[in-house]
Amino acid sequence: MSVPVLDLRGVAYSYPGGHQALFGVDLHVHRGERVALLGPNGAGKTTLVLHLNGILVPGAGTVTVSGLPVSRDNLLEVRRRVGIVFQDPDDQLFMPTVRDDVAFGPANLGLRGPELESRVVEALTLVGVADLADRAPHHLSFGQRRRVAIATVLAMRPEILVLDEPSSNLDPASRRELAEILRSLDVTVLMVTHDLPYAVELCERSVVLSEGAVVADGATRTVLADADLMARHRLELPTGFSI
Repeated sequence: MSVPVLDLRGVAYSYPGGHQALFGVDLHVHRGERVALLGPNGAGKTTLVLHLNGILVPGAGTVTVSGLPVSRDNLLEVRRRVGIVFQDPDDQLFMPTVRDDVAFGPANLGLRGPELESRVVEALTLVGVADLADRAPHHLSFGQRRRVAIATVLAMRPEILVLDEPSSNLDPASRRELAEILRSLDVTVLMVTHDLPYAVELCERSVVLSEGAVVADGATRTVLADADLMARHRLELPTGFSI
C-alpha cells in the first residue's frame, strides 16, 4: 500500500497543566480520501489537528506527512504540505486585499511576479471567488471570507487540506456551495465537524475521537448508524435526518 499522506502512530499529548488530551492515537489517511473527524466537545480533535503541522509536539508517538516526520527541522515543508483552515476565517485574513492574503503564503516560499499571480488566480478560481481579488476581506460576507481562507491554503498546493468546522455559521445556500467546491478539489481532506449530515455528504470515511482516543473508524454511514456508539459518545443526528 502507498505511504499515507497523513500517518499518526501512538500519538499522546499532555498539556503543561497535566491534562492528558490524547492517548495513543493511530490515524492513517491516504491520498484522495475525504475523512471526517467526529467527536464530542473536549474529545481532543483540536489538539490532534495542532499536531499535524507541528504547532504541538507529541509527548509520545510520531506524526508524518507523506513520509516526512513532523519535526522542528521540517516545519517549513510540513506546513506547505498540511493546509489547515481554521473555523474563524478572520484568523487567517489580515492583509488589505483578498489577493494579498492569498499571495502571502506562496510569496514566503519565494514565488514572485507572474508565477505568484498565477498561483493566486488558480486558488481563487478553485473556490469560485476570483472576482473578489481586489476586495478588502473585511467587506466580504462570512461565506465569502471562508472561501478566501480556503484559497489562502490551496495557494500553497497542500497534500492534505484540514478543515475545522467548515459548515459552521453558513446559510443553507453557502453550505451547499461550499460542499460542491470541496467535492471538486483534487486534494486529500480531513474535516473536523459536528455537522454529521455534512460528514455523510462529503466523507465516505469517519473517525470518532472521544476522551483522547479513537473509538471508531469506518464508513461514515456505518459509523453513524451505530446507535450505541453514537449514544456513548454524545453524537446525535438532527431530528428527521436518517442514515
